[in-house]
Amino acid sequence: MTATAGGVGYCRIEAPYGLDAAEDAGTIVVPGMMFTRPTPPELVDLLKTAAARGVRTVSICTGAFALADAGLLSGRRATTHWAASAEFSRRHPDAGMDADALYVDEGKVFTSAGVAAGLDLCLHLVRRDCGAAVAASVARVVVMPPTRDGDQAQFIPPSPLQIGDGSLAATLVWMCEQAATPLTLADIARHANMSTRTLTRRFREQTATTPLDWLARQRLQLARELLETTDLPIPVVAERSGHGSATALRAHFDRELHTSPSRYRQSFRQIDGS
Repeated sequence: MTATAGGVGYCRIEAPYGLDAAEDAGTIVVPGMMFTRPTPPELVDLLKTAAARGVRTVSICTGAFALADAGLLSGRRATTHWAASAEFSRRHPDAGMDADALYVDEGKVFTSAGVAAGLDLCLHLVRRDCGAAVAASVARVVVMPPTRDGDQAQFIPPSPLQIGDGSLAATLVWMCEQAATPLTLADIARHANMSTRTLTRRFREQTATTPLDWLARQRLQLARELLETTDLPIPVVAERSGHGSATALRAHFDRELHTSPSRYRQSFRQIDGS
């Protein structure tokens, strides 16, 4: 879609070559596709034939469905856009879906998450083929980070906070308000006017997790918001999000997002163009 003098218009993109051009290719890249539709049989056959010749195959975003339909991901680790990962796993249980990874390198078969992660994967391929110096030069030209590790987690938007009207509703709201405060299980139980055992059982019933795990997720989300929207130093972000110390915050980010608070902030500043 493009802007025109008369308002919003559309542009047409045509490929100058047909599928037969892939017969001599050393690398085949499958872009994102409408994964709700079956992969065209001619594309499946092409990918199978190419794999048998040892051709390197790459998917961007939901293009992973085509690779999986051709059997190229069976027994292999793979990724795709987080919003399509559950459907991918349902349709291809023989593939090892890693819904958190930005991209996955399986030697001859490569998959990536969303479109931006596809750029990271392409840069990874340039680095493999031509070396780090060339990859860094390409990164400067396209104005992107010179490297993002494939195991860094996709930055999946958190689900909206679900409070509901259950017996814990008031306590959940209070926990969000007190996220920056050190809270123990006993503190939460006292607010809910329950024993710790009853509180834990109710939490399982109403949130499918434990009180402290639920609180940890709220603190992680608070830290993400502070990193995205403020210039506060990392130790201050850690304190205001209830992590206590920058060390604890870094450990939480490494465990849950496979990155650091500093790299997370840098990524979102680059996304915003600042």
